[in-house]
Amino acid sequence: MADLTAFVLAGGKSSRMGTDKAFLLLEGQTLVQCALELARSVTDDVRIVGARDKFAAFAPVLEDEYVERGPLGGIHAALSSTSSDFNLMLAVDLPFLQARFLQYLADEARVANAVVTVPKAAGGLQPLCAVYRREFGPVAEQALNAGRNKIDTLFTQVAVRIIEEDELARFAFPATMFDNLNTREEWEQARRRLV
Repeated sequence: MADLTAFVLAGGKSSRMGTDKAFLLLEGQTLVQCALELARSVTDDVRIVGARDKFAAFAPVLEDEYVERGPLGGIHAALSSTSSDFNLMLAVDLPFLQARFLQYLADEARVANAVVTVPKAAGGLQPLCAVYRREFGPVAEQALNAGRNKIDTLFTQVAVRIIEEDELARFAFPATMFDNLNTREEWEQARRRLV
């Protein structure tokens, strides 16, 4: 869809993994390849937020303006560069997400009168699998300029459409879709789960 750009957030440091988790293999693909494939299921306009020297071979890349400020820095970089009204942010380490959920998320964002459309699972919001309208960019920039990196706290400043856990269940979207990989143990468990 022309009104939607997807950004794979791949700029994180992975010290607990001992390697850059974007390049960990699951089912013969790196996590960054998996994320790009998933993002391309909802739009042809897919980019990576991360280091250009690492990811230029995979897709167009943009780098953080606010370096080492976590995912909010990546979201800000994406929203500063986009011309799309709707922008899917997708963490590189969410290998269990389903393409049909991303389509549902994008569809809900288009009809919601909200700046952010975000799912809630496992008792918390999932801001690294959410659709942000361009107007969230200045909110992110103001927080970053004030030295704040938390994303969820900014949702009180804008209209938000939360896809609640019961809504996920109604459409048979498992909460485990949002399991991310932060440790080698979680990666090993993911490999077993996908076999």
